[in-house]
Amino acid sequence: MEDLHESLQLRRKLLGDRHPDIAYSFNNLAVLRYNQNRYDEAEALFLQALEIRESVLGSNHPYTQGTKDSIAYLRANQGKRKKEK
Repeated sequence: MEDLHESLQLRRKLLGDRHPDIAYSFNNLAVLRYNQNRYDEAEALFLQALEIRESVLGSNHPYTQGTKDSIAYLRANQGKRKKEK
């Protein structure tokens, strides 16, 4: 986990905050948080990745669409978990 944070910080320093690789790091951190059942954090990270990808790559780019799919999947599963409680 620490490696992903270090990677994000290094990429931000080298590439700036609006580079597609920054979105890639946010996306990877989001997947990690999802797998740790830290869904609110995962959603926030996916949304950061989405914002960068939409502005840099466009709404119809496959990476942007993939992030949208991840957010939809996360939200659908959150709804299922709430119903199970």
